[in-house]
Amino acid sequence: MKWIHCFLFWLPVLVYSQTFPVQKDSISDNFIVIVGDTITNTSINLNEVYILPKLKFTSSDSRRRYFILQRKTMKVYPYAKLAADRLDSLNKRMGAIKSKRKQKKYTRMVQKYLEDEFSEKLKKFTITEGQILIKLIHRQTGETAFDLVKGLRSGWRAFWYNNTARLFKMSLKLPFDPHNSEEDYLIEDILNRQFQNGRLEYQKSFNTYDLYELSKRWNP
Repeated sequence: MKWIHCFLFWLPVLVYSQTFPVQKDSISDNFIVIVGDTITNTSINLNEVYILPKLKFTSSDSRRRYFILQRKTMKVYPYAKLAADRLDSLNKRMGAIKSKRKQKKYTRMVQKYLEDEFSEKLKKFTITEGQILIKLIHRQTGETAFDLVKGLRSGWRAFWYNNTARLFKMSLKLPFDPHNSEEDYLIEDILNRQFQNGRLEYQKSFNTYDLYELSKRWNP
């Protein structure tokens, strides 16, 4: 699975209010100031809770497959998140570097950093875990692994790495598409549940997916 870690190395709510305690005569209350108006805050402010669709399994086998997929997804998601973080940092940094030579130098530096830090871990991924990683990289960055390699290195290198992936019945061009892939829908379900219970660190995906709409599609 050497190729799995190779391509990764090339990746180098917004409205808020303030609550102010205000003393008025002898009555002590919390107040909210909104555009110059003051109103009494008589309720308790709570964090928004997103109620997820109920899981439905048609058989014990489908339940078992779900939890196997959950284990694999939780294992590889941090690396997809890292790829998105590094790509964002790389793009911001590259935008400030005018020299092509310095851009290439910086890209190689990020590549070496990732290789030194994560190569041994990535080598331990199975084929199915590698394919899930490819999908999640697309989910987080909006680009397939093939396009990332092509953009950061070369189209020729991307072509040969994709051919190597095919030997393992995989593809660097595979997108994350929960609307048309049941496995991707299950991955999206898994991620949302793990974000909610705090077992995975949330990172906004490139596209927005409505889990309720997806659930209606796959569990009519």
